[in-house]
Parts: sequence; C-alpha cells; structure tokens
Amino acid sequence: MTNPDKTIQSTMFDEMQNKQVFERAQRYGLVYLDEVLERNVYPTEQALSDLCHFDEDFPDAPTDAEDIIDLLHTYGAPATVAQLGGRYFGFVCGSAVPAGLAAKSLATFWDQNTAMHVLSPLASRLESVVEQWFRQIFCLPDQTVAGFVSGTSLATFCGLAAARYRLLERAGWDVNERGLFDAPKLRVVTSEHAHSTVVKAIGLLGFGKVNVEWVAVDDQGRMVASALPPLDERTLVILQAGNVNSGSFDPLEKVCERANDAGAWVHIDGAFGMWAGATKRLRHLVRGIEKGDSWSVDGHKTLNTPYDCGIVLCRDREALAAALHMSGDYLVLNAERDGMFYTPEMSRRARVIELWATLKYLGRAGIDQMVYELHERAVQFAQELSNFPGFTVLNDVVFNQVLVKCETDDLTEQTLARIQDLRECWVGGSVWKGNKVIRISVCSWATTKEDVDRSVQSFVQALKKV
Repeated sequence: MTNPDKTIQSTMFDEMQNKQVFERAQRYGLVYLDEVLERNVYPTEQALSDLCHFDEDFPDAPTDAEDIIDLLHTYGAPATVAQLGGRYFGFVCGSAVPAGLAAKSLATFWDQNTAMHVLSPLASRLESVVEQWFRQIFCLPDQTVAGFVSGTSLATFCGLAAARYRLLERAGWDVNERGLFDAPKLRVVTSEHAHSTVVKAIGLLGFGKVNVEWVAVDDQGRMVASALPPLDERTLVILQAGNVNSGSFDPLEKVCERANDAGAWVHIDGAFGMWAGATKRLRHLVRGIEKGDSWSVDGHKTLNTPYDCGIVLCRDREALAAALHMSGDYLVLNAERDGMFYTPEMSRRARVIELWATLKYLGRAGIDQMVYELHERAVQFAQELSNFPGFTVLNDVVFNQVLVKCETDDLTEQTLARIQDLRECWVGGSVWKGNKVIRISVCSWATTKEDVDRSVQSFVQALKKV
C-alpha cells in the first residue's frame, strides 16, 4: 500500500475499480501459457534457489498488490512444474483442457461457496447437470448421486463411509448414533495392489488395516477372482479400475456379480482408469462397472480438468447423505440440490464449474478421442523404449501406464535420477515385483508423438551418461 494515509479498505475498493492488479495477473498468466509447452518440465536449479525471495518474517504493513503479483510471476512461475505441457509423466497428473482452465479463471472472480443452493444456485444446478452426465457417460444406475470433492483420496473415503453406514444399518446398528464401539464387525476385502489412498481411508474409517482380507493379484496386478474369500452381507469389497503402476484393471464384472449375489457392498477405485469407460475402444476394460455400489474418480487426471477435482458416485443416495450428514438450525435447505449432503465439507469452492465446462466442451466424441490418444501415446512410449538396448518394458500397456527397468536396480535408479536432472521430461520411480522401475504416466491431452520422441531420447541420453 503506497499511500500511508489510506486505509486498507479504501485501497481495496480502488483495486476493485481500476482492475490493474487483475489485468497484470491475467497478462502474466497468458505469458505462462505461451511458454509452458516448450519450457523445462521441472524447475531449474536457479529457479529453485530463487524461492528464497519468499522467505521473510510476516510483514508489519500491507504490501502493494501489484508488487505481490510481480513477485509471483518473477520467482513463482519459474519454480512451477510444467504439468500443463506434454512431457510430464511423473505422477498420474493431467494437464488442463483450455475451456476448463478458462472457466476456472472466470469462476475465481465469482468465488462461490457450494454448500447449499441458497449460497450458489448456479453451482447447485451445474452439480445436478454433471451428476446426470456421469450417469450417462458411465452407464450407471439412474439413482446414482455425485459428490464433488478435492480428489479420489476424499472420494474413496466418502464411498467407504457410505458402505460402512449401510452395512451396519442392515445389521441393525446406527453408526451415527452409536459409534463403532461394540458395533457388529464388518469385513474389508481388497487386492494386494490396492492404492495407498484406499488403505488410508480404511484406517480413517476405523476398519483397521490388520483386519483387511488381502486378495492375490496376477502378473499384471489384477485381482485374481478365484482367490476371493467367501463374501456375505457384512463385506465391503474394494476393486481397482486402473492399477497405479501397471494400469491394469481388476475383473470387475466377475467380482461384482459374486458380491451382488452375497449382498456385499462394492466400491470401485477408478481414479484415472474409470475414464476407459468413456471411450469405445477401451470400454471393455471396465465391463461390469455399473454393478458396483460406489465409485471414486478424478477429473484432474484423465479428463484433464484443472486442479482440484474429484468425484464420489454412489447408487445409494441415502447412505452417502447419512454417512456425511450435516444439520443445524441456521441452515437454509432447498428443494433443489444442497451439495453439502454428499461431501464431508460444508464450505467448498465451485470446482464443478470447470468440470462442467470441460465436459461440455469435449462431449462424448471429444472425451473418446482424448482418452484413447493417451493410450496410444503410452503404447508409443513402450514400443520406442523397447527398441533401445538397456530398457525393458515390464507391463502390458492396456491403458496409460508404462513400467520400465534397466539391467539392475542401481542402473535404473541412476538413470531415473539423470532423466529428472535433464528436465526434458519428468518421470517418477516405483517398485514392481521387487524391482526398481521407472513409471511413465501419460495423462496430458497436450502430449504429442513428438513429445514422446523427445522424451525417449532423454531416456537414452540419460542411460548413456550413467
């Protein structure tokens, strides 16, 4: 605040009227978009070192708004990871469809709270529309309800909470009123390759990790259906649509049919893989997915919405709402959708706006093309790396994941570190069947054939240098 005689309130009114700080931020944002597709994927050492410019004691006086935006542009932007580009393969992180990114930018100015219809009629209506679209995209039961959360970690928590409520209610126990002490015991059955966020949700919900009945997997990380224990009406079965390492899919239809016959609840973790169901040529991977009871899926992975965007889907509306119940005399409920009943949070940003914009922009044909293109680029990655001595592809590339190793664990780790140092692309590491591996996740709409060629050459260069 350059004028010491002005109050902070009058300064902010001026900033709202003259728009200079907003115009500056927009200008810098467009500069970033101009550079992000070709810049180094990971921040340079200089950019990382320059983060020291943010280290300071808490300011005593207000700071000029435009100076803040300048600081972020000068020292913040270079220290970002270029996930928007086409050569980031480190984690299952999507880029952002331009229409979705623009919608998020616009929605930032609206700054909507989506807890209740009365707080944001727009968000309430868009959540209802997108909920219906999800039922249509994945051919889910007509009664399926959606909750819009930060990501699959929280979506999985919500799905398992709904399962806990319903399974205990069937056993004559109201977990909301009576808690878990002395409650009937529930069983949790899942694969040995369940994602860590599933294990986290199991712990948070009080099931107890040591009580999990782990099911063996095959050489691709798929649950072995014949290894399932007997199921019953007090069993929660958790399946995976997209192994985080190999990209493989559990036998959804076989397991769901057994679970349905036994009265068990099935939750399907489809963080990135559920989108295979939105493309004709890969739909076979999720055959039977509609037979589940709840599902968790991300927008910010395969669909390429901006961060953050997760969705819990549940065919049992009452169970989801009861598990995440909210009450208060001050609440203003509406005949229209009040989103707080389907998420743990009350106050939530309107992430549905950019999700709606992304879905509206792409439509069925656009999602089909984009998702299948991710698969094709993963196949290209595997084929090209297989042509170079020293690299071995370990998995069947059924979706968007590729696992690669070198001759030894040590060589694999050194090569991985060198690839990351080169910054031409960025990949992460993992462990597969006891071997150190390089994990490639193709999740960006912006990844082209040329991006894969450049990245493969970076792999080759790194191995030679090691």
